[in-house]
Amino acid sequence: MKLKTRLIIGSLLTLTLIFASSCNKDDATKSSKKKASALGGTFNYNLGQQPTTLNPLSSSDYYATMVQSNIIEGLAARDIDTYDWGPALATKWEISKDGLVYTFTLREGVKWHDGKPFTAEDVKFSFDAIVHPENKYQTAHSKSYYENIKDCKIIAPNKVQFTAKRKYFANFDVVAGLSVVPKHLYEDPNEDQKKLLNKSLVGTGAYSLGEWRRGKYIILNKNPNWWGNKIKKGEYNFARIRMRFIKEGNIAIQRLEKGDLDYNALTAEEFVKKTSGKKWGKSVKKVKYENSAPKGYGFIAWNQKSDLFKKKEVRKALYHLIDRKKMIEKYDYGLRLPATGPWYQQSIYADSSVKPVPFDPAKALELLRADGWKDSDGDNILDKKINGKIVPFRFTILEPNKEFTKYLVTFQQDAKKAGVDVQIKVVEWNTFIKLLNERKFDAVRLAWSGGAVDYDPKQIWHSSSANNAGSNFISYSNKKVDALIDKARETMEREKRIPILREVFKEIAADVPYAFLFNSKFGFYGHSDRIEKTKDTFKFAVGTDYWSLSL
Repeated sequence: MKLKTRLIIGSLLTLTLIFASSCNKDDATKSSKKKASALGGTFNYNLGQQPTTLNPLSSSDYYATMVQSNIIEGLAARDIDTYDWGPALATKWEISKDGLVYTFTLREGVKWHDGKPFTAEDVKFSFDAIVHPENKYQTAHSKSYYENIKDCKIIAPNKVQFTAKRKYFANFDVVAGLSVVPKHLYEDPNEDQKKLLNKSLVGTGAYSLGEWRRGKYIILNKNPNWWGNKIKKGEYNFARIRMRFIKEGNIAIQRLEKGDLDYNALTAEEFVKKTSGKKWGKSVKKVKYENSAPKGYGFIAWNQKSDLFKKKEVRKALYHLIDRKKMIEKYDYGLRLPATGPWYQQSIYADSSVKPVPFDPAKALELLRADGWKDSDGDNILDKKINGKIVPFRFTILEPNKEFTKYLVTFQQDAKKAGVDVQIKVVEWNTFIKLLNERKFDAVRLAWSGGAVDYDPKQIWHSSSANNAGSNFISYSNKKVDALIDKARETMEREKRIPILREVFKEIAADVPYAFLFNSKFGFYGHSDRIEKTKDTFKFAVGTDYWSLSL
């Protein structure tokens, strides 16, 4: 499991790491006792969106991560019921008494999918690529996690040793979870090879990349030479995984009902309103689940390089124009919560004293007028002189998911009544990421996945993460927040770290760099009756890696 927080474009359903309770009493039982359960078959999974790139060094989106998680491995892997680390590419490890040196013994006999042997050189290269001082491998989104690690040394043919510069509560986690890539492919590719690496992927994991049909699907094939085939019984049971790119929810549900999909994440609206046909509860099932996994959240992000959004009073006014209560009742049937801050409110690191910003158009106008916004020309749009020019309060929100526009239209209509002209532009995902990295936007709507249980906000909220296409794409900067984040990272005891990060939560929420939209209470998915599973979810993941097909 990777530590990095990832961008997702859907509603807030993280496809892994969530606990379930079934809505259908039959869901927790075997799909069909008359069918024989067997290893193999093709598992048809709706990824929802095509990855921007498969390159594990430069990719930053959720969809690439989901593909890579079946192919690329780390030195250790999380147990999805206990969250403990267990062996993967390393069979064992030692931690020095001062907690700064981590020595891993590597598994022998492992091969890359292209037949080359896995070596300690691959581990060292994977680390060196991430921390490359000139960002040669476009790893800025990952660099903040590894900045406390001084180096990675090969101390024996089957041993690597990481040394930390200073204490950081997640030092072991970041080195144990390092995504290891083959040095012979990624170290020094020419321009043609670089293009190939964006659409190919070679790992050591349970599955190898079969076919990527652009706009349609990715096929993964079971790796017959995977080291875990004899060790990890009950995991990775499918002969093939077909990851489809079906963006439209209605179409995905139709494909699920026809048997073209075995798994599809559902929104709250889909779960309540669109899964009640005659096939539901028979050939296709639906599940409502809840667990201890970190929850993602959606947001509208304001580019703070824009003159429109530099003042927090203006950002707060816009927040007051977002009627989340109406959105949750109309589109989510009361099954989500209004977000309160920069990570999910159920986290132990969230400050419970921070309350949701209410829908209050009168307060919004009061704040805008206090900042000098008024309708000076009678066109029903507020305006203000900025840098010597009269500027209308007009901006565009980039939206990568067409189905989410109904939420933004609600905001657009309420904002118009207050004299704010909000435009909505649906943008294809690859283009969206490019504009994000280039900082060419007024505002964007998207979501962050949940990240790790023990959260580190540096990737998104530290001012240093604004550089080199880092994840702080709105250029948020608060010196107090920077200092608190740095302090939290060096605080080893969770109980002492909690109040520090709660203060970070409170500070960022007060700055309103995003309009934080929703937190999930539950997750939802539909699956075919071919699926065999012992339970609807594990404690920290749904656990599709433990499913099999009745054939």
